[in-house]
Amino acid sequence: MNTPPFRTDEIATSQLPAMILLAKIGWQPLTTADANNARRNRFGAVILEDITRDFLQRQKLSWGGSTFSISDTNIDDMLRRLKALPPATYGKQAEEKWDLLCLPQSIEQKVDGVNRSINAKFIDFENPENNSYHMVPEFAVEQSKSTDTRRPDIVLFVNGIPMAVIENKKAATEVTEGISQTIRNQKPDYIPHLFIYAQVLLSLNKNENRYGTTGTPAKLWNTWRENEISERTLRALIDTPLSAEVRASIFSDEFATSERFMEHAEEGRLITNQDWALVGLCRPDRLLKLTREFILFDGPNKVIARFQQFDAVRKTLARVNSKEDKRGGVIWHTQGSGKSLTMVMLARALLASPAIPDARIVLVTDRIDLDKQIKGTFKNTGMEPKRATTGRGLAELIRNSGASVITTIINKFEAVGRERVRDESADVWALVDEGHRSQYGRYNAQMRRVFPNANFIAFTGTPLAKDDRNTMAEFGPLIDTYTMRDAVEDGAVVPLIYEGRLVKPEMNASQLDTWFDRLTVGKTEAQKADFKKKYARANVLSGLDKIIACRAFDISGHYRANYQGTGLKAQLVVPSKAAAVKYKKELDFIGEVTSEILISAPDTREGHETVEEKKPASEVVAFWDGMMTKWGDDEKYNEGLISQFKYSDEPEIIIVVSKLLTGFDAPRNAVLYLTKKFDEPANLLQAIARVNRVLDTDDEGYTTEKEAGYIVDYEGVLDKLDRALSTYDALAGYEESDLEGAIRSIGDVLEELPQRHSQLLDVFAPLSGSANEEAYEVFLADEEVRDEFYVCLTAFSKVLATALGSATFYDYTPEKTINRYKRDLRRFTNLRTAVKRRYAEEIDFRDYEKRIEKVLNEHIGATEIEQVVPPINIFNMETVETTLSELSTDRAKADFISSSMKRTISERMDENPALYQRLSEMLDKIIMDFIEGRYAEAEYFKRVRDAHEDMLSEGASVVPDDLNDDPHAAAFHGYLLTSPLVALEASSELLIEFAKDISLAFKENHVVDLFQRPDNLNLIRGEIDDFMYDILIGENGLELTTAQMDEIQDNIMTIAQRRMVA
Repeated sequence: MNTPPFRTDEIATSQLPAMILLAKIGWQPLTTADANNARRNRFGAVILEDITRDFLQRQKLSWGGSTFSISDTNIDDMLRRLKALPPATYGKQAEEKWDLLCLPQSIEQKVDGVNRSINAKFIDFENPENNSYHMVPEFAVEQSKSTDTRRPDIVLFVNGIPMAVIENKKAATEVTEGISQTIRNQKPDYIPHLFIYAQVLLSLNKNENRYGTTGTPAKLWNTWRENEISERTLRALIDTPLSAEVRASIFSDEFATSERFMEHAEEGRLITNQDWALVGLCRPDRLLKLTREFILFDGPNKVIARFQQFDAVRKTLARVNSKEDKRGGVIWHTQGSGKSLTMVMLARALLASPAIPDARIVLVTDRIDLDKQIKGTFKNTGMEPKRATTGRGLAELIRNSGASVITTIINKFEAVGRERVRDESADVWALVDEGHRSQYGRYNAQMRRVFPNANFIAFTGTPLAKDDRNTMAEFGPLIDTYTMRDAVEDGAVVPLIYEGRLVKPEMNASQLDTWFDRLTVGKTEAQKADFKKKYARANVLSGLDKIIACRAFDISGHYRANYQGTGLKAQLVVPSKAAAVKYKKELDFIGEVTSEILISAPDTREGHETVEEKKPASEVVAFWDGMMTKWGDDEKYNEGLISQFKYSDEPEIIIVVSKLLTGFDAPRNAVLYLTKKFDEPANLLQAIARVNRVLDTDDEGYTTEKEAGYIVDYEGVLDKLDRALSTYDALAGYEESDLEGAIRSIGDVLEELPQRHSQLLDVFAPLSGSANEEAYEVFLADEEVRDEFYVCLTAFSKVLATALGSATFYDYTPEKTINRYKRDLRRFTNLRTAVKRRYAEEIDFRDYEKRIEKVLNEHIGATEIEQVVPPINIFNMETVETTLSELSTDRAKADFISSSMKRTISERMDENPALYQRLSEMLDKIIMDFIEGRYAEAEYFKRVRDAHEDMLSEGASVVPDDLNDDPHAAAFHGYLLTSPLVALEASSELLIEFAKDISLAFKENHVVDLFQRPDNLNLIRGEIDDFMYDILIGENGLELTTAQMDEIQDNIMTIAQRRMVA
C-alpha cells in the first residue's frame, strides 16, 4: 500500500489530531446531523437541549432519606434559566452564566406531598463521571443579527452546554489569527451567545498554543505548560486505539476523505505542543476544575489562571494534604506574572479545601499601598477581606476569629504582640508578600508569636540576594518557581530593551580645586579629602542644573519622537525631590511633553529663612504646598495623579524619586528614564519591571502595540547588569540563567534589523528588483504570499521603530543605510494598503497601524497613511463603482471584484447552493484562463463583471421564467437541480412545480421567529412530505427512499433558514 504524501493543511495537522486526542481523553464526537438534532435544528441555539435534558432527568436529588428525580416542570424551568439572555453587558452575562453553571440552583419540588426548596445542578463537579462530554467540529452558529453563520473548529459540550471553543491553525499560520477570529466572534453582531457559556478558549497549531476565556484581550492570551501529566502518560493516550464507532463519528461529513491519510499520520506520531495544551486544559476533569476553581471575575473582567498560578495552587494544596508539621513554603513568581491574583486563587482554594474546614487567611504586606491594592483585588473578585489598619484593629480581628480573610501590614504585629494576643489554630494560613525583604526580619518573630502554629507562605517576585536566604528559609521549602525568562517566553511580560545614554559633565579641574580649597580653609587634609569625595559623587553631579537641562532636552525629544500620541507613557526616575522639581521645570520650559511629579511629603521644617516670608525658600516645599492646595491631602494627590497617569492622556511622563518603583502596574508605562543610582540591586530590578507589563487596547481607544519595555539609562546603572544579577541566589535550585532573556541590549535589537530587512526583501525575490508597482500587487495575489509579506513587514517595522528611537543606531549606522530602511518601510507600508484594498481583505492591523504611523511621521517625513476601507458590500453598486474608480488597471479592478465575490460566495453558499457553486466554478475558470494567458486584462475584467452581474441578479439568466418573480423558489429550484431527483429523471416541469410548492408552504406558514417555532416548522415539513409522497412518488412514480426524502427536506430547511428572517 502506498503511503499518502504528508499534508500541511489545518485539518490534517491540527483539527483532526485534536479531535482524535480529545476522543481518547473522554470526549464523544457528534456528527453535524447529531448535533443539529440535539438542538432541534435551530442554528441560533447553542445549547444541545436534548443532551442537557437527559442529564437533568438522570440527576438524583435527596431529601430526608428520599431519593427522587427532577420533575418535568422544573426541568423546563431550569432550561429556560439556562437559555435566557437578560439585558446586561457581555461581561455581566458571562458572569451570570458562570454562576448558573458552578453554583447550586434552587428549585421548588414536592417531596412526600410537601413543597421543598432543593438544590439541583447543571454540572456535577464532585462526580465528573456523571456528566456527558461531547465534541462537535465545525459547529455552525447563526449570527445574532443575521442568518449568516460562524463555525468554530471544535466546540466541547458538558451536558450539552458549550464549555470550550477551539480554533485550529496549520503550522505556517500563527495562532494569533485564531485569537483574532475568536475575539471577532464574541462581538455583538457575531455569535456572543455561544461564548457567554464558554469557559476556556483555545487557539492552536501543532507547535503553539494560546488560551483565554470570555472577553480576554488578545495580548492577555497565555501559553499553557502542562507540569502534572507525564510524557509517558500522554504517550499512552496518543497510542490508545479508537473504537470503530468513535472513528466513524470523527471521519464523517467533510472529514470522511481524510481517514486514510490520518491512519498513517497517527502511527507513532510525535507529541506536539498542541497535545500538551489539550490534555492540560481540556481533559474533562481538568476543564471542570479550571471552570469552578480557577476563573475569577476581577471587576468587569473575566480572568482564567495562568499555568504557573494553577501549579502554585495545586502544589500548595498538595502540602495541605501532606503529613508535614509545617505545610508552608515559598512561591517565587517573577514580577508581572499575576502574583496578586495567585494569592486570591490560593486563598479561595484554601477556604474551600475539605482538609481545612476552619481555614482563615491572613494577607501580610510591608507597605500601605500594597495592602490597599491586595484588598482591592480580593474585593473585585467577590471576596470581602477585613483590612486591619491599626495594631489594635488587627488584635480585635484575631481575637474575634470572625473574618475568614484579613489583610494587614507586617509592622502591626508588634502592637498585637504587646497586647499578648495569640491564635494557636493550625488552620491559619499567612500569605506574606515579598517575605524576603530585610524589614521582615524584626517583625517576623512577632508574627510567629501571634500565630505559633500557623502555616506561612511567602510570595516573592524578586530573585533573592544571598543575604536574604536565611530570612526566606524560615518560611519553608520552595513550592513553585516562575522565572523572568519563563515570563518573557510565555508572553506574560514584554521583554526589556536597554540603552545607555551618558551625559558627560565638562569640568574645569583647576577652578574646582580652587573653589574646594577656599571652602575648606581650616580643615585637615583628611577632612578636605572627605569633602571632595562627598561632592564628587555621581548623584550630586546628576543634580547639577546643566546636566538636568541636557538630560531633560534629550528625554523630551526621545519621548516626543517615539511615544507621543500613541497612548504609551513614561516614568522618569530622579535622585532627589529637588531634582524632580528641576526636571519638571525644564520639561515645562521645553514645552513638548506633559509631566507631573509624584513624591512623598517633604520635611516642612526645611526651606524657611524668616518669619516674615510668605512662602518657603525650598522649591520642594513650595511644590508640595501647591499640590496640597490643588488636591486637598496626600492620599488624594497620590490616587488622583496615579489615576491620571494610568487612564488619561496626560501626564505623559510621571517623575518619581522612590514612589511607584515597586508594585506599580500601569500597562501603558512603556519607557523608564533612569537618572539615579540604586544602592540595592533588588530595588533596581523592581524599578525596571515597571515597564514590562503587557498592554492591550485601553479604554481610551489607543491601539498601539507595546512590543517591549524601554530603559534609557543616563547613570550607567545597568552597565554591569550581569554582575548585579549574579549577586542573587534564587531560592533552592535557582540559576543565574533564569534571568537571561529578561533584558536585551539595544545592540541586540540593532543586529536583528538587517536580518528583518533582508527577510522582507526576500519575499519579492522572484520579481528580481522590478520597479513596477503593479507587478508587486499581482505577485501578492496569492494569499499565502500576502500573509508572508504581512508578517515580514510587521517584524521589520517593529525593529526599525525601536532602532529609530536609539542614539546608538545613528552613531553606528551609515546615513545611506538608515535612509534606505526608511524608504523601504514607507513603500512597503503603502503597498500593504493597496493590496488590502485590491483583494478586499479583512485582516485587522490596528495594533500595528498606530506605531508605524508614528514612525513614518516622525522619522521618515510626510507621507499619507491611507485609511483602509472597510470590507465592501459587493451588492452595493455605488460602493463598488466608487472603489473601482480608484483602481488604476483592469487587472486590479478584476482582482478586487473577484476577491469580494469569493468572500460573498463562501458566506452565502447555503442560501442558494446551485447558484453560488456555479458562480464559484465560473470565477475559478475565469481567473485560471487569465493566468494561463488566454485573454488580456480588459477581457479578464469584462468576464468578471459579467459574473458579478449574474450574482446581482441571483442567476436570473439561468432561472426558469416561471420563477423569476420568486427568488426563494428560484433558490429551492437551484438546489433541486443538484438533488437525488435528477438521478431519478424528474422532469424540469416537476422540479419547477416542487420549488413553487415549497416556497408557498413557507409563505403560508411564516410567522415571526419561524425557526424558533417547532409547530410551524412541522406544518411546513408536512406539506413538503405530502408533495413528495403524493406528487413525486404517487403521481410520477419516482422511487424515492426515506433517506433521500430526509436529505432533500433537511437541505431545503437549511436554505430557507439562511434566506429568511427567523
